[in-house]
Amino acid sequence: MQGTPHPWRELRDQPHLRVLFAELAPGVWGMTAGHAIWLDYRLLQTERRCTLAHELEHIRQGHRGCQPPAVEVHVHKAVARRLIPFDKLIEAYRWSRNLHELADELWVDEDTVRVRLKHLHPSERTKLREIDHEGD
Repeated sequence: MQGTPHPWRELRDQPHLRVLFAELAPGVWGMTAGHAIWLDYRLLQTERRCTLAHELEHIRQGHRGCQPPAVEVHVHKAVARRLIPFDKLIEAYRWSRNLHELADELWVDEDTVRVRLKHLHPSERTKLREIDHEGD
C-alpha cells in the first residue's frame, strides 16, 4: 500500500545493522542483538516485513536479547500502530470481509491486524463501529 511505513527502507538507512536468515527455534520468527537481526528463512513476505519491523522496534527501544512478555506486548502494539496507520485501516476495513483480506490489503500478517484492532484508541473504535453500522 502506498504511504505505509516500510521497514526494509528503514533498515537501508541503518548500514550498521545486518539481517541474517537462519532456521530459528520453533515459535521464534526473529531476534536481535542490536547489531544484527536474525529472521527465520521460512517466513512469508508479510511475516518477514512484520518481524523486521518488530525487531527494529526493539532496537529503537534499546532492547537486546529476549524480553519479558509485557515488553513484547508493548512492542507488538507499537509495530501494529506503525505498520497500520488508521487511515489505511479504515480504507481496507470498509470493504474487507475477513481478517485475511484485511491483512492482505494492509500488507501485514494477521497477528499484526489482530493486535492493531485489539488496541484501538477509543475514537478509532468508535469510527470502526460507525462503519459497521453504515447502511443499517
